[in-house]
Amino acid sequence: MFGDAFVRDPHPWLDLLRAEAPVHHDAGTGLWLVSRHRDVRRVLLDPELFLPDNAQDAVTPLPVAALRVLARAGFQLPPALANNGTDSHPQLRQVVARFFGPRRVAAAVPTMERIAEELLRTARAQLDAGGTCDLFPSYAQVLPCRVLMDLLGIEGIEPATLIRWSDAALELFWGSPRAQRQLELAELVGEFHAWLTETVRSTPAASDSLIGELVRHRLPDGERLDPKTVVSACFFVFIAGQSTTGQLIATVLRRALAEPGLWPRAAHEAGGAERWVEEVLRREPPVTTWRRVTAQPVDVGGVRLPAGAQLLLMLMGTGSDPEVFDEPDQMCPHRPNARRHLAFGIGNHLCPGASLARAEAAVALRTAARVLPRVGPAAHAPEPPMLGLLSFRAPLQVVVSDR
Repeated sequence: MFGDAFVRDPHPWLDLLRAEAPVHHDAGTGLWLVSRHRDVRRVLLDPELFLPDNAQDAVTPLPVAALRVLARAGFQLPPALANNGTDSHPQLRQVVARFFGPRRVAAAVPTMERIAEELLRTARAQLDAGGTCDLFPSYAQVLPCRVLMDLLGIEGIEPATLIRWSDAALELFWGSPRAQRQLELAELVGEFHAWLTETVRSTPAASDSLIGELVRHRLPDGERLDPKTVVSACFFVFIAGQSTTGQLIATVLRRALAEPGLWPRAAHEAGGAERWVEEVLRREPPVTTWRRVTAQPVDVGGVRLPAGAQLLLMLMGTGSDPEVFDEPDQMCPHRPNARRHLAFGIGNHLCPGASLARAEAAVALRTAARVLPRVGPAAHAPEPPMLGLLSFRAPLQVVVSDR
């Protein structure tokens, strides 16, 4: 699953899994791959039988040297959101979901547009100077980071630093880096955790911010959240709010640029950008898989699984399940049931930042199509390198030139 052929085009393998082995044991990873929409949906809707405890475990075991680096940095991530199956999860998730709710997201759209236009002016200058521009590092990556910093009231740090830390955490926990690379990543992740810990410590409980709300939050037993749990929640809010949203934007832009006639429509057609984002989420979501572990022996898709079975839910494959979506290999922005995809999960662990990610991706596409109306994929540009982690996939370049 880390091979280049799979990363570049996983759909043939996903189609084969759904058709011939919808619950398949992968000997290389020890994971049970669950690929049909109905099976994945059932697993996600039953967090007591299918526990979230392994959702954020390191895919590649960390060597002692890397663990020492993290320990020196005080790195600890108690269960908080995606990997929290305790009774503290519902209210804790509610705090985050309320902060990133539709009203706040709608109010933030002008800020998204302002930042997008500012970044695209730089992109326009690069195009004028050199003839091409890569919209991934200059736009898709930076836009969600800047928006998140604005929403969270984060100051005194460069977006590039937060992006580097966030990407390092993804690679360390969801990649297959060699031992030396794990040491390098552990140093960065330790810096990220130390900065977050200090940020949480220095944020007053009265602050009208997500950190302030988490600090004020009380658990079912009446106790306040442990600061380490606040850090843990913020750790993955930062990753999802930056890296995965940037990956979504990159895929949205790349696919839109390649679709005949879509780029000019996205600039002005009411709801056009939003519909395209939804189709990309269905067919090529940035979060391609997620993990669960069985609490007891259980049948899934006609296969008997033991207690403790490690499941890998093939979220990307479910978006192309022909039982749910007609002509699933076609990009159809007017698809009536596009939102039946599972790109953000479903149930108690539905991504609390889904509204924000959708809005940012739509603003990113619409604004780019309006500000850069003549761009297209750069001629003779090679296929872009792809991010190929266990649960994350996206192009790492979106090179454009004026047509």
